[in-house]
Amino acid sequence: MKKLTAIFSAAVALALAAPSLGQAQTVIKFSHVVAPDTPKGKGSLKFKELAEKYTDGKVKVEVYPNSQLYKDNEELQALQLGAVQMLAPSLAKFGPLGVKEFEVFDLPYILPDKAALKKVTEGPLGKKLLGLLGAKGITGLAYWDNGFKDMSANKKLLMPADFRGLKMRIQSSKVLEAQMRALGAIPQVMAFSEVYQALSTGVVDGTENPPSNEYTQKMHEVQKYTMRSGHGYVGYAVITNKKFWDGLPADIRASLEKAMKEATDFANGAAQKDNDDALAEMKKSGKTEMVELTAEQKAAWRKALEPVYAEMEGRVGKEILVEFQKEVGGATH
Repeated sequence: MKKLTAIFSAAVALALAAPSLGQAQTVIKFSHVVAPDTPKGKGSLKFKELAEKYTDGKVKVEVYPNSQLYKDNEELQALQLGAVQMLAPSLAKFGPLGVKEFEVFDLPYILPDKAALKKVTEGPLGKKLLGLLGAKGITGLAYWDNGFKDMSANKKLLMPADFRGLKMRIQSSKVLEAQMRALGAIPQVMAFSEVYQALSTGVVDGTENPPSNEYTQKMHEVQKYTMRSGHGYVGYAVITNKKFWDGLPADIRASLEKAMKEATDFANGAAQKDNDDALAEMKKSGKTEMVELTAEQKAAWRKALEPVYAEMEGRVGKEILVEFQKEVGGATH
């Protein structure tokens, strides 16, 4: 309750301090929870550069990385209340908000490759999903990519039995909870900013992340093994407060849309390179052993995770699940 009051107070103060549309400058606070040198971090800085350029300085974008303003379990509430104007939360964050359809992205092995991902995010299904956010006072602007996830832990996780009893950190997502339970692990929901400390002190035994997140948060320094599992996907939706966005002058909004499109291309282009570079740096560090799974081991993971689809169908919606699988060709990553 105290946090809610603090967020509300910040929103009120911001509203009182903000310039009217008739004045020279509109401020956009863009908050996120990862490091500046990740794909999301780079994308937000590129958006700042282009937004300020295309609006001739009428818009100022203030970027706050690494949970400087809000942790990832607080930022959506802050956006809805107007304390910040822009976020890029992971797609898993919309389930707890009540838009459970987005959790379809969390299903294990649902995306075969990046080409299948683009068919969804750049097509009618992606637009339809973003449209569902309107009822929550949110306007969806774009999808940003961060690649496929690997598992990490202080023991080798080669077969599902190796997960038994491990406390594995996840984002707040019922699908990810079901995924970890299917593998025999104990899911632990935790803010991203707290994960390194939790791993280093043994509060949790392991986690899942794309390489760029694991490396930039130094998680590889406190995890003996990183399994190259590619079992799940992490992406983001860039979102804004609907009331704020709709209240902008049409020319300013058009300039910001142009900036967002170019920043999206930039962020998505950076994602693969950043993950490849992070993998190389982690290998070079020698602090975490990169474990390649055999075909037999991958097949065992897939088999163990199959029940998650049936379990979560009622949550994400059968229609969305069928539409998603049809879009990606029914294959699995």
